[in-house]
Amino acid sequence: MTVEMKSRKEYVEMAKLAEQAERYDDMANSMEEVIKDVTNEKLQVEERNLFSVAFKNIAGAKRSAWRVITSMEQKHEGRKKELAANFKKDIVEELKKICTRVWGLIETLNDKIVKEENKEDYVFYYKMKGDYHRYAAEVSEDEEKKKEIEAAGEAYKEAYGVPMVATDPVRLGLALNYSVFFYEMKGEVKEACELAKSSFDEAIAELDQLTEDSYKDSTLIMQLLRDNLTLWTSESEHEGEDAD
Repeated sequence: MTVEMKSRKEYVEMAKLAEQAERYDDMANSMEEVIKDVTNEKLQVEERNLFSVAFKNIAGAKRSAWRVITSMEQKHEGRKKELAANFKKDIVEELKKICTRVWGLIETLNDKIVKEENKEDYVFYYKMKGDYHRYAAEVSEDEEKKKEIEAAGEAYKEAYGVPMVATDPVRLGLALNYSVFFYEMKGEVKEACELAKSSFDEAIAELDQLTEDSYKDSTLIMQLLRDNLTLWTSESEHEGEDAD
């Protein structure tokens, strides 16, 4: 039996079909084949986004399941609690495998990127690397959690150190997730608020540089930054009132 080899273009088309059918495992498998096919050239923007969307949906489902089962574990006692704990253990293992898979693919892609020539790609992949270390940190404990938090922080910091236009959706997406990292993982509310505010203010100041292609994505992320800032500032003020 002859196995038909698919072209890179065909794998991209398969990934798009899988996305429409919400078959994200198939989508991820197709994009993994695309990444394997990358030799001395980088992924195109469409390919890069398909790669991100596929794994984000897979990881998102696992993270959601972990939150639900953790809540159930805390509510129950005895045998139900034990069953929930075992179930949670399986979910954690599955999510960590996904994270490891993504880190490996990002490493393959980063080998093809020259930082100075491909700033957007460099930032995109380091942000993504930070995201998946953050996901791993969410479900880890003790020393492993500290290790994942440190790795996430290093990746976000590396990406944020690359100068980009303030209204670029990749830059704004990084600012959003980096600020969430400070708030949720580090418990550093002040740093989270400062990062969200400075990124929002810088983008507002450069609104005239927004392109028609990125307008929708950029303004949506700016709104999320502002919403988080409002929420975090409000919580911080309430904590201050409680402390009195």
